[in-house]
Parts: sequence; structure tokens; C-alpha cells
Amino acid sequence: MTFAHEWTQLKQDAAGRMRLDSADKGSSGGAGDLKSSKVAWRKAGEGVGSLREGIANALTKLDEGQKGLGKDAGCQTAAAQRAVLDSWKRYAKDVSKRCGELRKAMEQTGHDHANIDQAVKDEVDKLKAKYEDTPAVGGRTAHG
Repeated sequence: MTFAHEWTQLKQDAAGRMRLDSADKGSSGGAGDLKSSKVAWRKAGEGVGSLREGIANALTKLDEGQKGLGKDAGCQTAAAQRAVLDSWKRYAKDVSKRCGELRKAMEQTGHDHANIDQAVKDEVDKLKAKYEDTPAVGGRTAHG
């Protein structure tokens, strides 16, 4: 059995057990329902990453809405409001960081999926070359 045949069979077997939705026409993968698209992963990553802009706008509006509050406005309500504001700002910044990291991970996943077939074949070819059998002794001659 050749590597290509065996690898195709493994992908077909996996395709019967898995399904990745939202893959578009540029998908790669084996037969069946298993599809992976670098474009789909990139778009999903961009969608998650674009949330950061909305979060930044919300933080700006929070700051603008609290301009007159100051660090210590001299009343307990203002101090409590400042504490809540600081807490929400910290939370929103953490969500923004998480979105950025998730975007990177999703885009890397798309890149990895797009290159995995060739990478696996390259690794197997390296092993074949490294452990290639020596020619048989006493077998066929060059002429027959």
C-alpha cells in the first residue's frame, strides 16, 4: 500500500466521523463531510478580532461618560461608581486580549489545516529516504 493511498483512506475514515461546518468551496480534505478551509478559519478569526474595535469604542464611551466624576468626587456614590467603572474597564480589556489571542489561534489553525497533508507527506518521505532498503544482493541484474 502506498503512502498516498493509506493517507487518503485515513482521511476518508476520519471524514465519516467528523464534520467541520462553514467550510466554503476552497475547502480541502478527504472524501465525505470532513472539510477545512483556510479562508473560513481566517474569516472566523477576523470576526473574533473585530470585536476588539467594538470593545475599544465602548471603553472610550465609558470614559467620556465619566469625565466629570474625577478620582475622588467626595461622595461614596461617586467612589462606588469609579470602582465599578475600573472593574468593567479591566474586564473589557481582558476580553479584548482574549479575542486577539483567539483570532491568532484560529488563523494559525487554518494555516495548519491547509498545510497538514503536505507536511505529513514530507515527513513520511524523509523517513522513507532515511531508512530506504539497500538493493537486493544476487537478485536481478541490470540487464534482466
